[in-house]
Amino acid sequence: MRILLYLLLVTVAATAQPVRLRQNIERITRSVNAQWGIYVKVLDTGEEIAINADAQMDTMSTIKIPLMIETFRQIEAGKLSLTDRVELTEAMKRPGTGILRSLDAGASITLKDTLMLMNIVSDNTATDILFDKVGGVDPVNALMTSYGLKSTRATTPSSGWFAALRAAPSAADFHREGKHAYGLSSAREMGVLLEKIATGKAVSKPSSDAMLTMLHGQVYSSRLPKYVTGFRVAHKTGDFLPYIGNDVGIFESEKRNIVVCVFTAGHYGVGAQLEDAIARIGELIANHYGN
Repeated sequence: MRILLYLLLVTVAATAQPVRLRQNIERITRSVNAQWGIYVKVLDTGEEIAINADAQMDTMSTIKIPLMIETFRQIEAGKLSLTDRVELTEAMKRPGTGILRSLDAGASITLKDTLMLMNIVSDNTATDILFDKVGGVDPVNALMTSYGLKSTRATTPSSGWFAALRAAPSAADFHREGKHAYGLSSAREMGVLLEKIATGKAVSKPSSDAMLTMLHGQVYSSRLPKYVTGFRVAHKTGDFLPYIGNDVGIFESEKRNIVVCVFTAGHYGVGAQLEDAIARIGELIANHYGN
């Protein structure tokens, strides 16, 4: 009888803890006036927290994860190689984040270079080079369909998004209209992709490992990893501040591996406050599962 009572108490405690964590996450989301999409999955136990996790939202640069996966699929199919080289031209250069736009035309970079730069500094020039190499957005979307993902869609190379932004009356109007997403997905579907990478099922184990290494190299740490201790964080950000600040990644430790995806939209306040709210969510998750 005592054993049964003990097991019951353990079960109740285990189910109660995620509820408290969810409540604390929701408390943070209510402190910032924005739309939120949040998905958390502990890969070791299957435990999940989903808050508006199935809403299709603007990915911004987190759509570069599906592009990365499709690039590796074509590499394994023999269509591309990590050692393939591209000569940078002025016409290739894109505005926004990245370093390739600052290099002299004529620089020779490998496909591996472009993948790494697209991930660690969200290089938009590298992104459009890769879109060109894989054949545009259609192959990326076909792969997402084959994975059973209905909300995840690449919409346009970086050049198309920046052209639409330049044509808008203002950045706020551009975001408010919501007609030109950089990419589309949901927090849950992006979590599915990260789980495939974490478990070696995105294309193959060697390709998944290579992608994980690239996500570990992320240089922007003002969101999910900011207050995290006890975990290594492999992640990818997506930006259109102050309106959108996204971060999706994998918290890794010896005891736990946790997929964490946070999407936001409709924020017209101070961008740093939105970023800090995302960071506090990361802190809550790490503290809860790190104990």
